[in-house]
Amino acid sequence: MYVLLKHARGIEVNIKRLFGDKKFYAMVLGVAVPIVIQNGFTNFVSLLDNIMVGRVGTEQMTGIAIVNQLLLVFNLAIFGAISGAGIFGAQFYGCEDHKGVQRTFRFKLYICLAIVLLGLLILLCAGDSLIMLYLHGEGQDVELEATLGYGKQYLVVMLTGLLPFAVEEIYASTLRECGETRIPMVAGVVAVCVNLVLNYLLIFGKFGFPVLGVVGAAVATVISRYVQALIVILWTHTHMERMPFIRGAYREFKIPANLAGKILCKGTPLMINEILWAAGIAVLNQCYSMRGLEALAALNITSTISNLFNVVFMSMGSAIAIIVGQLLGAGKMEEAKDTDAKLITFAVLSCLGFGAVLFLLAPLFPKLYNTSEFPEVPGLAASLLRVAACCMPIWAFMHTTYFTLRTGGKTIVTFLFDSVFLWCVTTPFAFVLSRFTPLPIVPLYLSCQLLDLIKCAIGFVLVKKGVWVNNIIGGNKI
Repeated sequence: MYVLLKHARGIEVNIKRLFGDKKFYAMVLGVAVPIVIQNGFTNFVSLLDNIMVGRVGTEQMTGIAIVNQLLLVFNLAIFGAISGAGIFGAQFYGCEDHKGVQRTFRFKLYICLAIVLLGLLILLCAGDSLIMLYLHGEGQDVELEATLGYGKQYLVVMLTGLLPFAVEEIYASTLRECGETRIPMVAGVVAVCVNLVLNYLLIFGKFGFPVLGVVGAAVATVISRYVQALIVILWTHTHMERMPFIRGAYREFKIPANLAGKILCKGTPLMINEILWAAGIAVLNQCYSMRGLEALAALNITSTISNLFNVVFMSMGSAIAIIVGQLLGAGKMEEAKDTDAKLITFAVLSCLGFGAVLFLLAPLFPKLYNTSEFPEVPGLAASLLRVAACCMPIWAFMHTTYFTLRTGGKTIVTFLFDSVFLWCVTTPFAFVLSRFTPLPIVPLYLSCQLLDLIKCAIGFVLVKKGVWVNNIIGGNKI
Protein backbone atom coordinates (compact mmCIF):
# COMPACT_ATOMS: atom_id res chain seq x y z
CA MET A 1 0.00 0.00 0.00
CA TYR A 2 2.81 2.37 0.89
CA VAL A 3 4.50 1.69 -2.44
CA LEU A 4 1.26 2.42 -4.32
CA LEU A 5 0.74 5.69 -2.45
CA LYS A 6 4.32 6.72 -3.10
CA HIS A 7 3.93 5.89 -6.78
CA ALA A 8 0.65 7.86 -6.96
CA ARG A 9 2.26 10.88 -5.32
CA GLY A 10 5.11 10.66 -7.82
CA ILE A 11 2.63 10.69 -10.70
CA GLU A 12 0.81 13.65 -9.13
CA VAL A 13 4.09 15.61 -8.83
CA ASN A 14 4.99 14.85 -12.43
CA ILE A 15 1.56 15.95 -13.63
CA LYS A 16 1.83 19.20 -11.67
CA ARG A 17 5.12 19.90 -13.45
CA LEU A 18 3.18 20.07 -16.69
CA PHE A 19 1.00 22.97 -15.58
CA GLY A 20 1.91 26.47 -14.45
CA ASP A 21 0.25 29.07 -12.23
CA LYS A 22 -1.56 32.24 -13.33
CA LYS A 23 1.68 34.22 -13.35
CA PHE A 24 3.31 31.69 -15.66
CA TYR A 25 0.48 31.71 -18.19
CA ALA A 26 0.29 35.51 -18.07
CA MET A 27 3.99 35.61 -18.99
CA VAL A 28 3.55 33.03 -21.75
CA LEU A 29 0.54 34.77 -23.20
CA GLY A 30 2.38 38.08 -23.11
CA VAL A 31 4.95 36.59 -25.46
CA ALA A 32 2.75 34.27 -27.48
CA VAL A 33 -0.43 36.28 -28.01
CA PRO A 34 1.17 39.00 -30.19
CA ILE A 35 2.73 36.25 -32.32
CA VAL A 36 -0.63 34.42 -32.48
CA ILE A 37 -2.39 37.64 -33.49
CA GLN A 38 0.17 38.40 -36.19
CA ASN A 39 0.18 34.87 -37.57
CA GLY A 40 -3.58 34.61 -37.17
CA PHE A 41 -4.19 37.83 -39.10
CA THR A 42 -1.75 36.75 -41.79
CA ASN A 43 -3.40 33.36 -42.21
CA PHE A 44 -6.89 34.83 -42.00
CA VAL A 45 -6.13 37.22 -44.82
CA SER A 46 -4.50 34.37 -46.74
CA LEU A 47 -7.80 32.55 -46.31
CA LEU A 48 -9.73 35.57 -47.58
CA ASP A 49 -7.28 35.97 -50.48
CA ASN A 50 -7.75 32.32 -51.30
CA ILE A 51 -11.52 32.66 -51.18
CA MET A 52 -11.46 35.81 -53.34
CA VAL A 53 -9.36 34.13 -56.01
CA GLY A 54 -11.39 30.95 -55.54
CA ARG A 55 -14.54 32.92 -56.35
CA VAL A 56 -12.97 33.80 -59.71
CA GLY A 57 -12.26 30.17 -60.61
CA THR A 58 -10.61 26.91 -59.57
CA GLU A 59 -7.77 27.21 -62.14
CA GLN A 60 -6.78 30.63 -60.76
CA MET A 61 -6.87 29.37 -57.19
CA THR A 62 -4.83 26.29 -58.05
CA GLY A 63 -2.25 28.26 -60.06
CA ILE A 64 -1.62 30.56 -57.10
CA ALA A 65 -1.47 27.59 -54.72
CA ILE A 66 1.24 25.93 -56.81
CA VAL A 67 3.37 29.10 -56.93
CA ASN A 68 2.94 29.64 -53.20
CA GLN A 69 4.15 26.08 -52.66
CA LEU A 70 7.33 26.96 -54.58
CA LEU A 71 7.72 30.26 -52.71
CA LEU A 72 7.41 28.34 -49.44
CA VAL A 73 10.83 26.85 -50.16
CA PHE A 74 12.29 30.37 -50.38
CA ASN A 75 10.38 31.59 -47.31
CA LEU A 76 11.58 28.69 -45.18
CA ALA A 77 15.15 29.12 -46.41
CA ILE A 78 14.98 32.69 -45.04
CA PHE A 79 13.37 31.39 -41.85
CA GLY A 80 16.06 28.73 -41.41
CA ALA A 81 18.92 31.18 -41.97
CA ILE A 82 17.42 33.63 -39.49
CA SER A 83 16.64 30.94 -36.93
CA GLY A 84 20.20 29.66 -36.91
CA ALA A 85 21.51 33.09 -35.91
CA GLY A 86 18.44 33.65 -33.73
CA ILE A 87 19.43 30.83 -31.38
CA PHE A 88 22.47 32.93 -30.50
CA GLY A 89 20.53 36.22 -30.53
CA ALA A 90 18.08 35.04 -27.86
CA GLN A 91 20.86 33.74 -25.63
CA PHE A 92 22.96 36.90 -26.11
CA TYR A 93 19.97 38.98 -25.08
CA GLY A 94 19.41 36.68 -22.10
CA CYS A 95 22.87 37.61 -20.75
CA GLU A 96 22.48 41.29 -21.86
CA ASP A 97 25.17 41.17 -24.54
CA HIS A 98 23.78 43.71 -27.02
CA LYS A 99 26.94 43.68 -29.12
CA GLY A 100 26.45 39.96 -29.64
CA VAL A 101 22.83 40.58 -30.73
CA GLN A 102 24.07 43.21 -33.20
CA ARG A 103 26.53 40.79 -34.77
CA THR A 104 23.90 38.07 -35.16
CA PHE A 105 21.74 40.74 -36.86
CA ARG A 106 24.53 41.45 -39.35
CA PHE A 107 24.97 37.76 -40.03
CA LYS A 108 21.28 37.54 -40.90
CA LEU A 109 21.68 40.38 -43.41
CA TYR A 110 24.51 38.64 -45.24
CA ILE A 111 22.97 35.20 -45.46
CA CYS A 112 19.49 36.43 -46.40
CA LEU A 113 20.80 38.63 -49.22
CA ALA A 114 22.52 35.57 -50.69
CA ILE A 115 19.29 33.56 -50.44
CA VAL A 116 17.29 36.30 -52.17
CA LEU A 117 19.71 36.39 -55.10
CA LEU A 118 19.71 32.61 -55.40
CA GLY A 119 15.93 32.42 -55.16
CA LEU A 120 15.46 35.00 -57.92
CA LEU A 121 17.88 33.13 -60.17
CA ILE A 122 16.14 29.76 -59.74
CA LEU A 123 12.57 31.02 -60.04
CA LEU A 124 13.31 33.21 -63.06
CA CYS A 125 15.08 30.43 -64.93
CA ALA A 126 13.02 27.38 -63.93
CA GLY A 127 9.68 28.72 -62.67
CA ASP A 128 7.59 27.39 -65.59
CA SER A 129 9.08 23.90 -65.37
CA LEU A 130 8.52 23.76 -61.61
CA ILE A 131 4.85 24.71 -61.98
CA MET A 132 4.35 22.02 -64.63
CA LEU A 133 5.43 19.33 -62.15
CA TYR A 134 2.11 19.76 -60.32
CA LEU A 135 -0.21 19.63 -63.32
CA HIS A 136 -1.65 16.15 -63.86
CA GLY A 137 -4.96 14.67 -64.92
CA GLU A 138 -6.63 12.96 -67.81
CA GLY A 139 -8.81 14.84 -70.30
CA GLN A 140 -8.07 18.22 -68.67
CA ASP A 141 -5.63 19.80 -71.14
CA VAL A 142 -7.50 23.12 -71.28
CA GLU A 143 -7.73 23.39 -67.48
CA LEU A 144 -4.07 22.44 -67.05
CA GLU A 145 -2.94 25.04 -69.59
CA ALA A 146 -5.06 27.72 -67.93
CA THR A 147 -3.69 26.85 -64.50
CA LEU A 148 -0.12 27.12 -65.83
CA GLY A 149 -0.83 30.53 -67.33
CA TYR A 150 -2.30 31.91 -64.11
CA GLY A 151 0.60 30.52 -62.10
CA LYS A 152 3.17 32.20 -64.37
CA GLN A 153 1.39 35.56 -64.14
CA TYR A 154 1.32 35.38 -60.36
CA LEU A 155 4.96 34.30 -60.02
CA VAL A 156 6.40 37.18 -62.08
CA VAL A 157 4.90 39.78 -59.76
CA MET A 158 5.62 37.89 -56.54
CA LEU A 159 9.35 37.84 -57.31
CA THR A 160 9.47 41.60 -56.62
CA GLY A 161 8.42 40.91 -53.02
CA LEU A 162 11.25 38.55 -52.08
CA LEU A 163 13.62 41.29 -50.84
CA PRO A 164 11.17 43.18 -48.55
CA PHE A 165 10.01 39.86 -47.11
CA ALA A 166 13.59 38.91 -46.22
CA VAL A 167 14.44 42.32 -44.70
CA GLU A 168 11.26 42.39 -42.62
CA GLU A 169 11.98 38.91 -41.27
CA ILE A 170 15.54 39.94 -40.31
CA TYR A 171 14.32 42.91 -38.27
CA ALA A 172 11.20 41.27 -36.82
CA SER A 173 13.02 38.13 -35.69
CA THR A 174 15.69 40.19 -33.92
CA LEU A 175 13.03 42.27 -32.16
CA ARG A 176 11.34 39.08 -30.94
CA GLU A 177 14.65 37.69 -29.66
CA CYS A 178 14.94 40.88 -27.62
CA GLY A 179 11.47 40.37 -26.15
CA GLU A 180 9.64 42.86 -28.41
CA THR A 181 6.78 40.92 -30.00
CA ARG A 182 4.25 43.77 -30.19
CA ILE A 183 5.77 45.79 -33.05
CA PRO A 184 6.11 42.84 -35.47
CA MET A 185 2.49 42.07 -34.61
CA VAL A 186 1.35 45.62 -35.38
CA ALA A 187 3.31 45.64 -38.64
CA GLY A 188 1.81 42.29 -39.59
CA VAL A 189 -1.75 43.42 -38.83
CA VAL A 190 -1.34 46.63 -40.84
CA ALA A 191 0.19 44.71 -43.74
CA VAL A 192 -2.58 42.13 -43.92
CA CYS A 193 -5.23 44.87 -43.78
CA VAL A 194 -3.50 46.61 -46.71
CA ASN A 195 -3.30 43.28 -48.49
CA LEU A 196 -6.98 42.56 -47.92
CA VAL A 197 -8.19 45.95 -49.16
CA LEU A 198 -5.95 45.91 -52.24
CA ASN A 199 -7.00 42.35 -53.03
CA TYR A 200 -10.65 43.39 -53.08
CA LEU A 201 -9.89 46.39 -55.26
CA LEU A 202 -7.48 44.74 -57.70
CA ILE A 203 -8.82 41.20 -58.06
CA PHE A 204 -12.39 42.29 -58.80
CA GLY A 205 -11.75 45.82 -60.10
CA LYS A 206 -13.83 47.70 -57.53
CA PHE A 207 -14.14 51.52 -57.26
CA GLY A 208 -12.67 52.15 -60.69
CA PHE A 209 -9.60 49.92 -60.31
CA PRO A 210 -8.80 47.52 -63.18
CA VAL A 211 -9.86 43.87 -62.94
CA LEU A 212 -6.48 42.15 -62.55
CA GLY A 213 -7.42 38.73 -61.13
CA VAL A 214 -4.38 36.72 -60.04
CA VAL A 215 -2.05 39.60 -60.95
CA GLY A 216 -4.02 41.86 -58.62
CA ALA A 217 -3.60 39.33 -55.81
CA ALA A 218 0.18 39.33 -56.35
CA VAL A 219 0.41 43.15 -56.54
CA ALA A 220 -1.54 43.45 -53.27
CA THR A 221 0.74 40.97 -51.53
CA VAL A 222 3.94 42.68 -52.70
CA ILE A 223 2.75 46.15 -51.63
CA SER A 224 1.75 44.82 -48.21
CA ARG A 225 5.22 43.32 -47.77
CA TYR A 226 6.85 46.69 -48.40
CA VAL A 227 4.49 48.31 -45.90
CA GLN A 228 5.27 45.68 -43.25
CA ALA A 229 9.03 46.00 -43.76
CA LEU A 230 8.88 49.80 -43.60
CA ILE A 231 6.98 49.81 -40.29
CA VAL A 232 9.40 47.44 -38.56
CA ILE A 233 12.51 49.18 -39.91
CA LEU A 234 11.34 52.70 -38.97
CA TRP A 235 10.31 51.65 -35.46
CA THR A 236 13.61 49.90 -34.79
CA HIS A 237 15.73 52.85 -35.91
CA THR A 238 13.65 55.37 -33.96
CA HIS A 239 13.79 53.37 -30.70
CA MET A 240 17.50 52.75 -30.30
CA GLU A 241 17.28 53.15 -26.52
CA ARG A 242 15.01 50.10 -26.38
CA MET A 243 16.83 48.20 -29.12
CA PRO A 244 20.52 49.08 -28.57
CA PHE A 245 21.67 46.43 -31.07
CA ILE A 246 20.68 48.70 -33.98
CA ARG A 247 22.91 51.59 -32.84
CA GLY A 248 25.94 51.45 -35.13
CA ALA A 249 24.74 48.26 -36.81
CA TYR A 250 25.67 49.65 -40.23
CA ARG A 251 28.81 51.56 -39.27
CA GLU A 252 30.90 48.47 -39.84
CA PHE A 253 30.17 45.11 -41.33
CA LYS A 254 32.55 42.90 -39.40
CA ILE A 255 31.55 39.74 -37.59
CA PRO A 256 34.15 38.03 -35.35
CA ALA A 257 35.37 34.89 -37.05
CA ASN A 258 34.73 32.73 -33.97
CA LEU A 259 31.10 33.90 -33.75
CA ALA A 260 30.52 33.49 -37.50
CA GLY A 261 31.98 30.00 -37.23
CA LYS A 262 29.70 29.11 -34.33
CA ILE A 263 26.61 30.41 -36.13
CA LEU A 264 27.54 28.56 -39.30
CA CYS A 265 28.21 25.39 -37.33
CA LYS A 266 24.87 25.53 -35.52
CA GLY A 267 22.85 27.43 -38.13
CA THR A 268 23.82 25.74 -41.40
CA PRO A 269 22.12 22.43 -40.53
CA LEU A 270 19.05 24.41 -39.52
CA MET A 271 18.97 26.39 -42.77
CA ILE A 272 19.54 23.27 -44.87
CA ASN A 273 16.84 21.56 -42.83
CA GLU A 274 14.29 24.28 -43.61
CA ILE A 275 15.15 24.25 -47.33
CA LEU A 276 14.99 20.46 -47.53
CA TRP A 277 11.80 20.37 -45.48
CA ALA A 278 10.08 22.89 -47.76
CA ALA A 279 11.35 21.06 -50.84
CA GLY A 280 10.17 17.79 -49.31
CA ILE A 281 6.69 19.23 -48.70
CA ALA A 282 6.67 20.44 -52.32
CA VAL A 283 7.52 16.92 -53.48
CA LEU A 284 4.92 15.46 -51.11
CA ASN A 285 2.24 17.73 -52.59
CA GLN A 286 3.42 16.78 -56.07
CA CYS A 287 2.72 13.16 -55.11
CA TYR A 288 -0.76 14.16 -53.95
CA SER A 289 -1.28 16.02 -57.25
CA MET A 290 -1.11 12.68 -59.08
CA ARG A 291 -4.77 12.30 -58.07
CA GLY A 292 -5.71 15.21 -60.38
CA LEU A 293 -6.69 18.89 -60.20
CA GLU A 294 -9.63 18.06 -57.90
CA ALA A 295 -7.25 16.68 -55.27
CA LEU A 296 -4.86 19.62 -55.67
CA ALA A 297 -7.69 22.14 -55.28
CA ALA A 298 -9.03 20.31 -52.20
CA LEU A 299 -5.54 20.23 -50.66
CA ASN A 300 -5.15 23.96 -51.28
CA ILE A 301 -8.40 24.66 -49.42
CA THR A 302 -7.32 22.31 -46.64
CA SER A 303 -3.87 23.85 -46.15
CA THR A 304 -5.20 27.43 -46.23
CA ILE A 305 -7.89 26.80 -43.63
CA SER A 306 -5.88 24.46 -41.39
CA ASN A 307 -3.03 27.01 -41.32
CA LEU A 308 -5.45 29.46 -39.73
CA PHE A 309 -6.02 26.97 -36.87
CA ASN A 310 -2.37 25.93 -36.69
CA VAL A 311 -1.23 29.40 -35.59
CA VAL A 312 -1.49 28.27 -31.96
CA PHE A 313 1.20 25.61 -32.02
CA MET A 314 3.26 27.52 -34.60
CA SER A 315 3.33 30.52 -32.27
CA MET A 316 4.10 28.34 -29.26
CA GLY A 317 7.20 27.14 -31.09
CA SER A 318 8.32 30.76 -31.40
CA ALA A 319 7.51 31.32 -27.73
CA ILE A 320 9.72 28.37 -26.76
CA ALA A 321 12.57 29.82 -28.84
CA ILE A 322 12.26 33.15 -27.02
CA ILE A 323 11.42 32.16 -23.43
CA VAL A 324 13.47 28.98 -23.12
CA GLY A 325 16.32 30.45 -25.19
CA GLN A 326 16.66 33.40 -22.82
CA LEU A 327 16.61 31.08 -19.78
CA LEU A 328 19.36 28.93 -21.29
CA GLY A 329 21.42 32.04 -22.06
CA ALA A 330 21.03 33.19 -18.46
CA GLY A 331 22.20 29.78 -17.20
CA LYS A 332 18.83 28.87 -15.61
CA MET A 333 18.84 25.26 -16.78
CA GLU A 334 16.30 23.70 -14.40
CA GLU A 335 13.89 26.57 -14.92
CA ALA A 336 14.30 26.15 -18.69
CA LYS A 337 13.40 22.43 -18.46
CA ASP A 338 10.39 23.11 -16.24
CA THR A 339 9.16 25.95 -18.46
CA ASP A 340 9.58 23.92 -21.61
CA ALA A 341 7.46 21.03 -20.28
CA LYS A 342 4.66 23.44 -19.41
CA LEU A 343 4.81 25.13 -22.82
CA ILE A 344 4.60 21.81 -24.68
CA THR A 345 1.61 20.73 -22.58
CA PHE A 346 -0.14 24.04 -23.16
CA ALA A 347 0.37 23.78 -26.93
CA VAL A 348 -0.99 20.21 -27.17
CA LEU A 349 -4.06 20.87 -25.01
CA SER A 350 -4.84 24.08 -26.90
CA CYS A 351 -4.71 22.18 -30.19
CA LEU A 352 -7.08 19.53 -28.88
CA GLY A 353 -9.65 22.31 -28.53
CA PHE A 354 -8.89 24.02 -31.83
CA GLY A 355 -8.86 20.66 -33.61
CA ALA A 356 -12.33 19.86 -32.30
CA VAL A 357 -13.65 23.17 -33.62
CA LEU A 358 -12.07 22.59 -37.03
CA PHE A 359 -13.53 19.05 -37.17
CA LEU A 360 -17.05 20.36 -36.56
CA LEU A 361 -16.79 23.26 -39.03
CA ALA A 362 -14.97 21.32 -41.78
CA PRO A 363 -17.97 20.90 -44.13
CA LEU A 364 -18.74 24.64 -44.09
CA PHE A 365 -15.43 26.08 -45.33
CA PRO A 366 -15.37 24.55 -48.86
CA LYS A 367 -18.77 26.16 -49.54
CA LEU A 368 -17.03 29.55 -49.57
CA TYR A 369 -15.28 28.64 -52.84
CA ASN A 370 -16.56 28.58 -56.40
CA THR A 371 -15.81 24.99 -57.38
CA SER A 372 -18.73 24.45 -59.77
CA GLU A 373 -16.34 23.18 -62.47
CA PHE A 374 -15.10 20.48 -60.07
CA PRO A 375 -18.09 19.30 -57.97
CA GLU A 376 -15.99 16.69 -56.12
CA VAL A 377 -13.77 19.34 -54.48
CA PRO A 378 -16.02 20.40 -51.52
CA GLY A 379 -16.47 16.84 -50.27
CA LEU A 380 -12.77 16.03 -50.63
CA ALA A 381 -11.78 19.28 -48.87
CA ALA A 382 -14.14 18.60 -45.94
CA SER A 383 -12.73 15.10 -45.45
CA LEU A 384 -9.13 16.34 -45.66
CA LEU A 385 -9.90 19.11 -43.15
CA ARG A 386 -11.20 16.55 -40.68
CA VAL A 387 -8.00 14.55 -41.08
CA ALA A 388 -6.01 17.74 -40.40
CA ALA A 389 -8.18 18.47 -37.33
CA CYS A 390 -7.44 15.05 -35.85
CA CYS A 391 -3.72 15.52 -36.48
CA MET A 392 -3.44 18.95 -34.84
CA PRO A 393 -2.40 17.67 -31.36
CA ILE A 394 0.18 15.42 -33.03
CA TRP A 395 1.59 18.35 -35.01
CA ALA A 396 1.60 20.52 -31.86
CA PHE A 397 3.70 18.03 -29.89
CA MET A 398 6.02 17.43 -32.84
CA HIS A 399 6.49 21.16 -33.51
CA THR A 400 7.18 22.15 -29.91
CA THR A 401 9.66 19.32 -29.34
CA TYR A 402 11.43 20.35 -32.55
CA PHE A 403 11.73 23.94 -31.30
CA THR A 404 12.93 22.72 -27.92
CA LEU A 405 15.80 20.78 -29.47
CA ARG A 406 16.61 23.66 -31.79
CA THR A 407 16.65 26.24 -29.00
CA GLY A 408 19.32 24.25 -27.18
CA GLY A 409 21.52 24.25 -30.29
CA LYS A 410 20.84 20.62 -31.30
CA THR A 411 20.54 21.56 -34.95
CA ILE A 412 22.07 18.35 -36.31
CA VAL A 413 19.49 16.38 -34.32
CA THR A 414 16.65 18.57 -35.61
CA PHE A 415 17.99 18.13 -39.14
CA LEU A 416 17.68 14.35 -38.76
CA PHE A 417 14.40 14.68 -36.88
CA ASP A 418 12.76 16.91 -39.48
CA SER A 419 13.92 16.94 -43.11
CA VAL A 420 15.84 13.65 -43.14
CA PHE A 421 12.75 11.86 -41.82
CA LEU A 422 10.59 13.63 -44.42
CA TRP A 423 12.86 12.68 -47.32
CA CYS A 424 13.73 9.17 -46.17
CA VAL A 425 10.36 8.04 -44.80
CA THR A 426 7.34 10.23 -45.61
CA THR A 427 8.14 11.25 -49.20
CA PRO A 428 9.12 7.74 -50.45
CA PHE A 429 6.01 6.38 -48.72
CA ALA A 430 3.80 8.93 -50.53
CA PHE A 431 5.63 8.34 -53.82
CA VAL A 432 4.94 4.61 -53.73
CA LEU A 433 1.30 4.97 -52.65
CA SER A 434 0.54 7.70 -55.21
CA ARG A 435 2.09 5.94 -58.19
CA PHE A 436 1.72 2.21 -57.52
CA THR A 437 -1.64 1.99 -55.71
CA PRO A 438 -5.14 3.27 -56.52
CA LEU A 439 -5.49 4.68 -52.98
CA PRO A 440 -7.76 7.81 -53.07
CA ILE A 441 -6.47 11.17 -51.88
CA VAL A 442 -8.08 11.14 -48.41
CA PRO A 443 -6.63 7.82 -47.12
CA LEU A 444 -3.37 8.66 -48.91
CA TYR A 445 -3.15 11.98 -47.05
CA LEU A 446 -4.11 10.36 -43.73
CA SER A 447 -1.52 7.59 -44.11
CA CYS A 448 1.28 10.10 -44.70
CA GLN A 449 0.26 12.32 -41.77
CA LEU A 450 0.14 9.43 -39.30
CA LEU A 451 3.84 8.80 -39.92
CA ASP A 452 4.43 11.87 -37.73
CA LEU A 453 3.62 9.69 -34.71
CA ILE A 454 7.09 8.19 -35.15
CA LYS A 455 8.61 11.67 -34.91
CA CYS A 456 6.55 12.37 -31.79
CA ALA A 457 8.01 9.29 -30.10
CA ILE A 458 11.56 10.34 -31.04
CA GLY A 459 10.96 13.91 -29.90
CA PHE A 460 9.56 12.75 -26.56
CA VAL A 461 12.63 10.64 -25.81
CA LEU A 462 15.12 13.38 -26.78
CA VAL A 463 13.36 16.14 -24.84
CA LYS A 464 12.90 13.96 -21.75
CA LYS A 465 16.61 13.07 -21.77
CA GLY A 466 17.48 16.77 -21.71
CA VAL A 467 20.01 16.62 -24.55
CA TRP A 468 18.93 20.15 -25.50
CA VAL A 469 19.77 21.83 -22.18
CA ASN A 470 22.81 23.81 -23.33
CA ASN A 471 24.20 27.33 -23.06
CA ILE A 472 25.72 27.64 -26.53
CA ILE A 473 27.29 31.07 -25.95
CA GLY A 474 29.25 29.79 -22.96
CA GLY A 475 28.14 32.65 -20.73
CA ASN A 476 30.82 34.87 -22.21
CA LYS A 477 30.29 38.09 -24.11
CA ILE A 478 31.81 38.19 -27.57
